[in-house]
Amino acid sequence: MVPFLSICTLLSTVYLWWGIRCLPAERWQMAAAVPVARDPDGGWRGVNITWYGILSANAYGAAALLFLALAATLGAPLTLTLATLGATLVICVPASRLVARLVEGKRHTFTVGGAVFVGTIAAPFVVSLMNRLLAPADGRLPAMALLAATACAYALGEGFGRLACVSFGCCYGKPMAEAHPLIGRLLAGRAFVFQGETKKVSYAGEKAGVPLVPIQGITAILYTATALAGSALFLSGRFALSFLVAMGVTQLWRTVSEFVRDDYRGDNCISAYQIMGILAVIYGAATAFYFRGEAPLLPDAGRIAASLWSPAVILPLQFIWLAILFYTGRSTVTGSRIHFHVHRERI
Repeated sequence: MVPFLSICTLLSTVYLWWGIRCLPAERWQMAAAVPVARDPDGGWRGVNITWYGILSANAYGAAALLFLALAATLGAPLTLTLATLGATLVICVPASRLVARLVEGKRHTFTVGGAVFVGTIAAPFVVSLMNRLLAPADGRLPAMALLAATACAYALGEGFGRLACVSFGCCYGKPMAEAHPLIGRLLAGRAFVFQGETKKVSYAGEKAGVPLVPIQGITAILYTATALAGSALFLSGRFALSFLVAMGVTQLWRTVSEFVRDDYRGDNCISAYQIMGILAVIYGAATAFYFRGEAPLLPDAGRIAASLWSPAVILPLQFIWLAILFYTGRSTVTGSRIHFHVHRERI
């Protein structure tokens, strides 16, 4: 257990340090521009491939990997874990855009909060169904264990996913000048200052160059730490506590953190996403109560390496990464103009 968590902690620390330090800069919004149509002047119109998409793909991939790793410690069949993972993603990924359209009235944006709420409602049913259909021959796995693995994976995925928000300049905090004095003292010298006219904080909030509460960075660190703590509880066999910690911390923080965000969250004092966060906590507690009393099972972290080092695991993870990049990485709110030329002096 210790080597696995130590490696995860080290890699997560380096990744978050880089993201929080570098991603507010302008150069970390667009990763590429692909020419798609030629204009009469000889230039090309391009589709922008964003770092938001790359970082979101990283987040989904990391979450899927953690879920598969934790499930492997239970001796879960790969067919069961991949089917559970696939069904959950099929539900949650489209919900990220659908809920944003319903709540915010926007067709070209995503909401992790809405996707998580839909996934929270669906997860017990997905896990129970897959456990019934694909359980190992010696009996079903504890549903609470699989739900705890899902919750820890979600916490890590959203923690890493907040770096995508830093890159695109969305989900931004209030100006430090408007924050409570205590927040100003605690975060002195740690504000986010976004640069670039195409970042959302600039075109939607008109706050480029303004020191803002680094709410995305705080959320990234808190959620990642929660995922690691939940994983430690999971590996010690305390599945219900792992599930409640992962769900409770992430959803309560979602509710609280919205008070220091400055992007549009609806017209009411309490946003729909805050209500979803509170309901998710209540629903999660009820889920843990419903699955109480399951037979105990002690995870074996020694199974992780052998279970994951397989084409049957690596290829689905690569597919998830590419699918998420394709779904979230093609910017529909920014465009580009591309001109090509020859360096005559190099001929």
